[in-house]
Parts: sequence; C-alpha cells; structure tokens
Amino acid sequence: MTFSPEVLERLSLVPGLRVLPGAELRHHTRFQLGGPCWFLADAETPEAFQTAYQTLSAAHIPWTSIGHGTNLIVNDAGYPGAILRYSAAQKTVSHTIISVHAGAELNDLVDFANANSLAGLESMAGIPGWVGGAIYGNAGAYGQSIHQRIESVEFFDGAAVRVWSNEECGFRYRHSRFKENKALQILSAQLRFEPGNRQILLEKSKNIRATRDAKFPPAMPCAGSIFKNFLLKDLPEKARAAVPPEKIIEGKVPAGWFLEQIGARGMQVGGIRVADYHANLIYNTGTGTTADLLTLIATLKNGARHQFNLSLEEEVQYLGFA
Repeated sequence: MTFSPEVLERLSLVPGLRVLPGAELRHHTRFQLGGPCWFLADAETPEAFQTAYQTLSAAHIPWTSIGHGTNLIVNDAGYPGAILRYSAAQKTVSHTIISVHAGAELNDLVDFANANSLAGLESMAGIPGWVGGAIYGNAGAYGQSIHQRIESVEFFDGAAVRVWSNEECGFRYRHSRFKENKALQILSAQLRFEPGNRQILLEKSKNIRATRDAKFPPAMPCAGSIFKNFLLKDLPEKARAAVPPEKIIEGKVPAGWFLEQIGARGMQVGGIRVADYHANLIYNTGTGTTADLLTLIATLKNGARHQFNLSLEEEVQYLGFA
C-alpha cells in the first residue's frame, strides 16, 4: 500500500503542521534504532493535529502517533505508514493548577512547578520524554507518579475533543486507559499541586537529577529501565520467597534484582548491551540493531522465567511489528 502525493501536499499546507517525508525513526527515538516511516507530521496546535488526524484517516493511510520516542522500540524495517506527533508545549499556572500541553518536556514541567513553589513532581526530575507520554504510561519515580497530580486530561477521540477526570483515566502502576485505546490522543492536562518551598523543591530535584543522570546518562541511547518493577503481592511464590526483605521498597521489588541473579549485567548481543552497573538498563553501544535488542530482551525474559517462574514485562512500547 502507498499513499497519494496529494495527501502530502494537503498536509504541507496545514498551518502549524510540519511534514518530514521518509523520516528515519532512529533519529526520533532515544534508543537510536528503527527504520523509516512514510512521513512524520509534527502538529504544533490542536487544530493542526485534528486536521492531520482526520486527513490521514479519510485517506485510509495507516498511521500512529508517538511522543518523544524515549520509551519506544522501532522495527529495523521502520513503520509502513505515517507518524503523527503533537508537539505543542505551552505551560500556564493559576494558583496551584498548572495547565500543560502534551508536547512539553516532562522535566521542563518539573522545573516550572518548582520555580512556582508548587510541590508534587519534584522527585520526577530528569525523567526524559514528553508530558503526553508520561500520562499515557503513568510515569513515576521515588514515590511520586504523575497520576497523583492529574486533575483532568484533554484528548481527541477522532471526532471531538473530550475531557476525562483523573478517575476516568483509569490510572494504575505504569498504566492508563489511553494505553488501552491508542486512538485517543492526549492534547493537554491540568495538574493540581501543593504549595511548597521553592528552594527545597529545587534542591531535591537537583539531587535526584544527579542520581538519575549517573544511572541513565542523558546522552546514553537507552530507554531507562527496560522492565517494570514488581508489586510484591503479585509475585509468584517462587520469586517472592527469593527476595531479601531489604529489596522490598514500598511494596515493590526492583526488576533489576531478579536480573542480577540471572547474570544480566554486562550481557551483550551484537551492539546492544546490559549496563555493567545496572541490570535493568539496556543500551545501544552505537552499532546495535532492533533485532539485537529483541534477542537480548528475550534472553533476559527466558532467564527470569526459568529461574523464578517470573514474567518480566517491558516498560517500552513497540512500533512497526505485526
């Protein structure tokens, strides 16, 4: 299947829409992996996004939307269709409410909240990616998750712009209803914070950012932790019995601990390697392929299943696979 050049021409005329034909997705993912798509369209306004969404759908062009690609594994062959991104990044504040568009950097939102003496996301400093992706996957760190601050989320369902309350978003650990229906496109959100001390917030975020950058260097081609941590209560008996009490933090067990027990540190397939210092960190050495990455992930999952009867679940999303 191909697309008509008229579609590209039509989209190129939409105000606030930037179209890049034949975009190599390795340039748009933190893993720096993945082949080309037919074209990538960046929408800078809600109107541009809705027009692109409806134009692609009406033309029966296969397409999907992504964020900043920080948590994405793309097929070496690329994606046979169009990629649409909503990149609007405006932020405003009123009392303890921040309104933010989905294309804003999550770390910029943290900095913005801190600068306005608003507490609630300071522990999420340094997490890469856009706010829309953070809401989609209910990102969190060090005892804070973005769902704790969400007042409402505005999204486009293909026909109209709608708003869901926090409860309607169906948040749970690293999950939201937006993961269940990928046709729903997050546009913006309102977040409610608590009044805080600006200097204390800035200092806490600075320290957490330093810790995070030491584990996940900003320039490292990776997706942070590759596998989700576990709720202790959900572990199979064999795995639960093996966990030392000191590894249980707020009812969770790090996936990295199980990976250490199966010898994951330093494991390598082709140009994809597990960090020597962090068993749940997989990165691209510069010569890796998605095929290498999939082989290494499968090896780790098989090892955990064999030794602990444990099913590791990726935090990452996949694109371009049947």
